[in-house]
Amino acid sequence: MKILITGAAGQLGRALTAELAAHEVEAASHQRLDITRLDDVREAVAGFAPDVVINAAAYNYVDRAEHEAIEAYRVNALGPRNLALATAAVEIPLVHVSTDYVFDGGAGRPYHEFDQPHPLSIYAASKFSGELAVKELNQRHYIVRTAWLFHVHGRNFLSLMLSLNRQPPVKAVDDQFSSPTYAPHLARAIAKLIKTQAYGVYHIAGQGGTSRFEMTRLLFSILGLQTEVVAVPHTEFPAPAKRPRYSVLTTIQDPQILLPPWQEGIHAFARALG
Repeated sequence: MKILITGAAGQLGRALTAELAAHEVEAASHQRLDITRLDDVREAVAGFAPDVVINAAAYNYVDRAEHEAIEAYRVNALGPRNLALATAAVEIPLVHVSTDYVFDGGAGRPYHEFDQPHPLSIYAASKFSGELAVKELNQRHYIVRTAWLFHVHGRNFLSLMLSLNRQPPVKAVDDQFSSPTYAPHLARAIAKLIKTQAYGVYHIAGQGGTSRFEMTRLLFSILGLQTEVVAVPHTEFPAPAKRPRYSVLTTIQDPQILLPPWQEGIHAFARALG
């Protein structure tokens, strides 16, 4: 299978490139392919002639998006629209990765694929707009919502906590909950998904839900770190963007695409640190 991956330099892009190495993969970073430029996208799709495109490119600066709305929408909405147009024109599937933040957290229970999104921030609204564009323009779509992604490569919450370990105590929020997801686990699931031709929306995240405080405490315990981890409310860290208090994801889709529990992702992350 020929697979074009956009955003290949990011956490998920790297994991996808590694997971799909047995295929003919074109791993395009932002420097090689700017998805906000329709002509460039069309040229890349025509030139490589992939069997499927996986969009791992995203503007993920949640707080900066509040004052960089145009850039957030360009990458998170216009980019997926361009990819949907280009892939639909040659009748190939598009995998688009979205986020738990499309939900407002008010349900007080895990969100499934048929729950109605209600974004709270510009970042979340831009991601939801990308979903809508993909749905409208390419019937052969897989929209994959995931949550709290982490990997040993790239910028993520767990890497930040490890960097703060040298300045104890470490504070972590304990009143916001979601489904932490290890990027290689997600990449493995997407590799399975693209073989199904079962197009639609999927929630693919670490099973279960937890807070950032519990994530940090588990990681430090696995690594044998004695640093004190202190639970604090989200108000301890005032932020421009509003985040959902409870955006745990669940699925009513194909059970074969389930990820391991989120705790297994933390253990795998710790092992990968070497």
